[in-house]
Amino acid sequence: MLVIDCLKTVSSLPRLRVRVTAAAESMIRSGHPWLFADSVKDQNRAGELGELAVIFDRKDAFLAIGLFDPDSPIRVRILHAGKPRNIDADWWRAQLKQTLERRRGLFDDQTTGWRCINGESDGWPGLVLDHYDGSLVLKLYTASWLPRLDEIVALIDEQVPNERMVLRLSRNIQKLAQSQFKKSDGQILQGAPLDGPVVFLESGLRFEADILRGQKTGFFLDQRENRRHVETLASGRAVLNAFSFSGGFSLYAARGGARSVTDLDISAHALESAKRNFRLNQSVSAVARCAHNTIQADTFEWLAAPLKQKFDLVILDPPSLAKREAERAGAIAAYEKLAALGIAALNRGGILLAASCSAHVTAEEFFEAVRSAAGKTARPFSELRTTRHATDHPATFKEANYLKAIYLKF
Repeated sequence: MLVIDCLKTVSSLPRLRVRVTAAAESMIRSGHPWLFADSVKDQNRAGELGELAVIFDRKDAFLAIGLFDPDSPIRVRILHAGKPRNIDADWWRAQLKQTLERRRGLFDDQTTGWRCINGESDGWPGLVLDHYDGSLVLKLYTASWLPRLDEIVALIDEQVPNERMVLRLSRNIQKLAQSQFKKSDGQILQGAPLDGPVVFLESGLRFEADILRGQKTGFFLDQRENRRHVETLASGRAVLNAFSFSGGFSLYAARGGARSVTDLDISAHALESAKRNFRLNQSVSAVARCAHNTIQADTFEWLAAPLKQKFDLVILDPPSLAKREAERAGAIAAYEKLAALGIAALNRGGILLAASCSAHVTAEEFFEAVRSAAGKTARPFSELRTTRHATDHPATFKEANYLKAIYLKF
């Protein structure tokens, strides 16, 4: 039984009560899921990691309730706002059921990799759950879940069939997780042992995911819809997939009839993963026919050098270029420069797909940077589409809106 508001360490203490500034009260009422430390006016006692904190407004009325972290700039991650609610086992069970219901019907048996829980935007602040065939990956971005990890795992196991569940931890909480809770990044919490990547299906293509040690939870599931669209554009084209990681875009392009795909990445490990993914799909005739090339290099440097060939479809999907607000202006300039380099690598009639995963750069800023680069080339172009988050990766507040992509044809 999961009784998540009764941690043993705090059960004998009075409920933690927090009062907040007027600005924070307005943000919470508008649906923002974070209460920052400098927005706390006072609290009735020192709080414990992971306990529930009740937030009150200026008139001493209930405002919200959330997970408390005494050492984080985000002091409370809000679980529920509005009318008072009992956060008990039944509430949590219903919360998970509703989250899973939102994914019902999104995928058929040709896709066995998707996101089950997308953090704050699904009402689970700082917690992500990804599904890879029979394996679940639980990633925590806040230490406030650690005291209640066993109960959360039991709850998930009750509602999501799985062969194993793997714990992934944000780098900033790994030391604490090990020292206080004996939990480590890549630990199998339950189920069958695993000594390598798992294989899952996406739109009928087979991919490996390194769920124990790979980036994020092992694969970039959030780009699924853009990969599917690339497949519709690739027929007969020579494709360059820059920042290729494990070749996801390239495999879709190959199945879509590309005559060649080139994976460009600075990581030899990522390129080897791309080669393995191509081998996994040799039974697909179009993939088997497509010439697959790999280049290990820095994308900016490689594109800036004289090119031996140009391409008909260039995909630019870099890692975040702005990990903090102070880097925003530099990132916008870098996105424009990268787009210009990508456009210069295009043949006439070529298509550019430029994507960004930088939350500190808005979609409008990113799109305008790419359009600006296109406008400066003096080449005529048309805008085919812009895209945002996939349905299983909802974004319900500003900081959650990180993913955007734009397609231009020249």
